[in-house]
Amino acid sequence: MPRLRHRFLVMATTLFLAATFSPFAPAQDIPQQISDAEFWHMITDFSEPGGSFRSDNFVSNETTLQVVIPELQRNIAAGGVYVGVGPEQNFTYIVALQPKIAFIVDIRRQNMIQHLMYKAIVELSADRADFFSRLFSRPRPEDAYTEDTPGDLISAFRRVGRDPLLFEENLRVIKEHLTVHHGFELTPEDHKSLDYILDAFFQGGPDITYSYIPGRRRRPGDPTFWQLLGATDRNGLNHGYLATEENFQALKRLQQNNLIVPLVGNFAGDKTLLSVAQYAKDHSARVTTFYVSNVEQYLFQQAPDWTRFYTNVAELPLDSSSTFIRTVFNNLLVRAYTQGDSRVATLICPMEDFIKAFNSGEINLYRDILARSRPTQ
Repeated sequence: MPRLRHRFLVMATTLFLAATFSPFAPAQDIPQQISDAEFWHMITDFSEPGGSFRSDNFVSNETTLQVVIPELQRNIAAGGVYVGVGPEQNFTYIVALQPKIAFIVDIRRQNMIQHLMYKAIVELSADRADFFSRLFSRPRPEDAYTEDTPGDLISAFRRVGRDPLLFEENLRVIKEHLTVHHGFELTPEDHKSLDYILDAFFQGGPDITYSYIPGRRRRPGDPTFWQLLGATDRNGLNHGYLATEENFQALKRLQQNNLIVPLVGNFAGDKTLLSVAQYAKDHSARVTTFYVSNVEQYLFQQAPDWTRFYTNVAELPLDSSSTFIRTVFNNLLVRAYTQGDSRVATLICPMEDFIKAFNSGEINLYRDILARSRPTQ
C-alpha cells in the first residue's frame, strides 16, 4: 500500500506540474479582477513614450470589422489574451471573443486617455442610454428603452439637443471617477486631452467620425458613429458592444474589473508588446487574437519597423488558433474580396504560420502579408 500511495502521489504531482507550467494551459492564473493600483502600474510600466499620427481617430472607420467574427468565434476559445489597436472597435471584438484580459496598444497617448474616458463612462452608466447621454452630453430621452436597437437609441438622442451644462458636469464626474475613485495619476496634459476628446463627442454627437474636426464637412467615405452602430456580419447579425444590453453589461464587467488595459506603445518598440508577452507567459495564457487594423501598412513604409514588429510578435505565447485581424483600405485585394462595393476589407491570418514564414525569410513586402491573409469563410 505505501508503494502504491507513493506512486499515486508522484503521478498526481506530475499532472499538477504539467498543468501548471504548460505554456498553453487554460488561463486560470489571469485574475478575475485587477486592483486599481496594479492596473495603473501596468499602464505606466508597460507603456512607451507617446508618438503621433495624422488624425485623431475618435471612432473607427472600418465598416467591415464584424464580418470575421463568426469564424473567429468558431475557432478561438474564450479566455485568452486579446491585443488590439485604436478606439472603440476593440470593444466589439472583446465582447464577441470573450478574452480574460485585453490590451489596447496605440502609439498615441491620446488613445489611452480616450479609453480611460470610455472606462469611466461605461462604469458610471447603468445602461446604453446612460452611456449615450454621458458620451454626447445630451439629456436622456424619455423614449429611450433598454430593449431598443442601437439605431432606435441613437434616433432618440438625435431628437434632443446638446447641453453645455451637462457637458461640464460629465467632464467633472469623469475626471473625478478616474482620479479620485480609481486614483489614477493623470498629468495636466492628460486632463487637456480628456477635455478635447469629450468636447469632440459633444460637438460631433452621433455624427462624429474618425477624423472629425468641428466646423468641417465630413470626409467622404468616413462612416459616422451612428452608421458604425449598424454594422453586422454577413448574415446580418450585429455583434457590437452596443448592439444589446447584454453586450454592454459584459463590457461593463470587464471595465469594472480593470481587465481592458490601454497602453501607449509602438508596435515596433522595444517595451510594450514585449511587456504584454511577458505578462501572458507569467500567467500561463496565450494571445488568441491580435487586431492590427492597417498598422502594418505604415510599418512597411518605415523599414525596418515591420521586422521589429514581427520580432516582437514572435515573443507572444501563441497556439494554432491565434489569429491576426487585418484591415486593408483601397487596395486591389479589397475590390477582389468585396466585389468592388467597398473600399475596406477585414481579413484574418493564422499568427503561428505567419511568424514561421517571417522567420524563414518569406515576408519582405506589404503584399506578402496580404497574400497570407483572407476574408472569413
